[in-house]
Amino acid sequence: MGRYSAPLAPQLADLAGVEVGQTVIDVGCGPGALTGELVRRLGPGSVSAVDPSEPFVEAIRKRYPGVAVELARAEQLPFSNQVFDAALAQLVVHFMTEPLIGLVEMARVTRDQGVVAACVWDHAGGRDPLSPFWEAARQLDPEVEDQSRRAGTAQGDLGELFRAAGLRHVEESTLSVDVEHPSFEEWWEPFTFGVGPAGGYLTSLDPEGQSQLRERCRTMLPPAPFVRTARAWAARGVV
Repeated sequence: MGRYSAPLAPQLADLAGVEVGQTVIDVGCGPGALTGELVRRLGPGSVSAVDPSEPFVEAIRKRYPGVAVELARAEQLPFSNQVFDAALAQLVVHFMTEPLIGLVEMARVTRDQGVVAACVWDHAGGRDPLSPFWEAARQLDPEVEDQSRRAGTAQGDLGELFRAAGLRHVEESTLSVDVEHPSFEEWWEPFTFGVGPAGGYLTSLDPEGQSQLRERCRTMLPPAPFVRTARAWAARGVV
């Protein structure tokens, strides 16, 4: 997913109005696509990050010395009230156990008049990086559960959540990235690592099932090299 999340990060930072002199937090930092963009703009001493995955936390600490990284869930941020100028969550809201509480927490740690911003891939509309994978999986197994019903994945979801969290002046928009894949194998390989819902589903299949899914995906993609366009729903609100 890094091939898509890296070019998405500057767009989310722009949406939040991140600029020199601010202090910000990356909520659900993962492997650090957004963290890196924030460090580039502000310097490591002005950036904090949290993630519930210990390997991700350790990786960010090594990759970006000086960033204050904590092992924590969005729903329970280990910071005092009104610490940051902005709180951002890239491709995270739909993974939160309680998305509304997570956004309330993001607002809590943001200063008065500060900004909360988030984005989520358009899983419900099938315009996300994983849509060919899940479409092929559904063709082979109609009962498969993808990410299309998770919070924030449909148009308008994020705006509703932001308003329910008490954020003001909520604005909704869409972000888009284009990624070129030199070969089908380059597109397919990340799924084999077993990371995320798609990778987990693939590795749960037996070898024959994995082969069938791979070849079904191959028929759904254009000849290489090809470009995939992914869309994300985004929202920003003021505390």
